[in-house]
Amino acid sequence: MSKKNNLLVAASGTGGHIFPALAVSQEVEDAWNIHWLGVNQRLDANFIPKKYNLRTLNIKTPRKNIFLFYQYFEILMSTFQIIRILKEKKINLVFTTGGYISAPTIIASKILKIPVIIHESNLIPGMVTKYFGFLCNYVLLGFKKTNSYLKNCKTIFTGTPLREQFYKSNLLPEWVPQGKGPLLIVMGGSQGAKAINQILYESLEFLMKKQFRIVHIIGECNNESFHLKNSKNYVQKKFTNEIAALIQNCDLVISRSGAGTINELIETEKPSILIPYPYSKNNHQEKNAMILAEIGGSILINQNTISKVLFEETLERIFKIKLKNGKTYYEILDLMNKNMQKNNKIKSKIEIKKFINYFLKEF
Repeated sequence: MSKKNNLLVAASGTGGHIFPALAVSQEVEDAWNIHWLGVNQRLDANFIPKKYNLRTLNIKTPRKNIFLFYQYFEILMSTFQIIRILKEKKINLVFTTGGYISAPTIIASKILKIPVIIHESNLIPGMVTKYFGFLCNYVLLGFKKTNSYLKNCKTIFTGTPLREQFYKSNLLPEWVPQGKGPLLIVMGGSQGAKAINQILYESLEFLMKKQFRIVHIIGECNNESFHLKNSKNYVQKKFTNEIAALIQNCDLVISRSGAGTINELIETEKPSILIPYPYSKNNHQEKNAMILAEIGGSILINQNTISKVLFEETLERIFKIKLKNGKTYYEILDLMNKNMQKNNKIKSKIEIKKFINYFLKEF
């Protein structure tokens, strides 16, 4: 098979869009020439390898104001730029993971009669999948239940692919606090979460007193009060590439509930406290969190009800020591661990690879 097939990957903005697309790209790159379409001034340039030929458009994320209609119109107008790119690169197939870059890419592809595959990782489908999914050859789903929201689409459940590091065992990084206390990984997704940072900041004295060990991923946060000094049991970072190693070896994750995080927790079978982003479209983060809360693998706390007292009481309950047969253990944490093992895992990358390679052409 001659490697003359050209795949355009359209994924931009957050880790939730970029990381699944990266995982798929790495899986199929032997058979395809990959070209990547992103957006200026987003995370794209930080994560996309040079070999994927990143091309960015000047598209702004729509904000709810009097110019909202104009902003959407501007996004759709980029369709003409994308048509030129598709022609120039002789693209045979488009793969996208949603976000604002997806809508004009799907439209451009259909105008040129180029097949399109979109992957929807959230339980509640995003706006692009909801309104443009019917134009795609396949809509691949991260969760089975999403099918009920997409009646006019050709949907297939594949699960959501993760970065390669999640599919192998990793040692705990040397910079992580050492000791016998429970290890907490606190994070807010690729862009951070001020509310989670704030509640941790308020409870830090309690956490240190209880001998918790903490790795705190604060994201790109400008609030100086969050930039605390590292200590024996507390390490703070803006970002780390070793997130799989951290989650695999910790006792509990405290996080937002983007689809990527939910799937990382399922793969690592790790219990969590999830604090959904309250302003996510269609409240999809809360729906994501419910997937794990309903099986008892996670405790869901709404941001508008969280407080220092509630947060600390929740941790005390999870890590309350019990005695059985002369041995101490954390009854609630152990139960959450067992519940997380009930999730069915699927080899997402292999499943998605089948659908992409279905469109390979012989030259």
